[in-house]
Amino acid sequence: MNSESFLVTGAHGCIGAWIVRTLVQQEKSVIATDLADNPTRLRLLLSDEELERVQFRALDVTDTDAVKSVLEESGASRVIHLAGLQVPFCKANPVMGARVNVVGTINVLEAIRSCRDQVKGFSYASSIAVLGPPSRYREVPIDDSVERFPETLYGVYKVADEDAARIYWQDHGLGSVGLRPYIVYGVARDQGLTSDIAKAILAAVGGVPFRVNFCGLVSLQFARDVAEMFIRSAEADVQGAHACNLRNDVVEVEEFVRVVNETIPGAEITLDPSRPLPFPADTDDGGLRSVIGDVPFTPMKQAVVETAQQFRELLAEKKISLEQVQA
Repeated sequence: MNSESFLVTGAHGCIGAWIVRTLVQQEKSVIATDLADNPTRLRLLLSDEELERVQFRALDVTDTDAVKSVLEESGASRVIHLAGLQVPFCKANPVMGARVNVVGTINVLEAIRSCRDQVKGFSYASSIAVLGPPSRYREVPIDDSVERFPETLYGVYKVADEDAARIYWQDHGLGSVGLRPYIVYGVARDQGLTSDIAKAILAAVGGVPFRVNFCGLVSLQFARDVAEMFIRSAEADVQGAHACNLRNDVVEVEEFVRVVNETIPGAEITLDPSRPLPFPADTDDGGLRSVIGDVPFTPMKQAVVETAQQFRELLAEKKISLEQVQA
């Protein structure tokens, strides 16, 4: 087993599950923390033998003392912070959204500050939601340093996280890398505003019609690639507080629908042609490249084929159902 150890918050979410899977396959020690006690998504991606190699700890990131205690006891040398509530949940419960997404991040930063001799690298999840609508930006591709105009509470909370990371570098010399995903897709992506991309592939494999509830130009990032980005960012030992746009496939949703319908026999995927997402897609990932070098990238058609095959196997094994395409 590799001597490096990683503590992952929000490990039972989609990106978290892919990160844990990647770390296990890289033979790195991983401490997977989450408020939930059922690793449903992890079971979609890891074998029973692989799951036995993961250390699981229950953790409420809003509990300051608990976060510090878990990090100190884990001995982790790298921290990847993903715990958070997504757009619909923050809108439905703004106070809880602020506690988890903002206070939780402050708690993680404080815990790392108290374990400075232990923790060598830190990456965390920001979001494309920190930016405003495409009309705000005249020059494309959009640089990391553009002014942020969040139009959701979730985006406001992520701006606060980026600014908190900047202050922790300014005041305490704590380096960090925040990543701003747009649409992350693949197995285990079953919640959130943009989960329709993954659900469309599952529906196509299952032979049921499905309508993607948005249109327009978007940026797609395959979950396996995003997991690698977070891991390499945590390994980067950076100076400064970096907040980095992601890019990979920049395509019209219509093109994604066409690829799915042409690639998966019997697929009946459509889209809502009147509902573009309020986020800019044409972003520059030069900042991330300066941190980790070459960016992992699985082209959309290849990712669709791989994801479809995974869904076929999971449906055959009855580890997943078509109910989630209605969620």
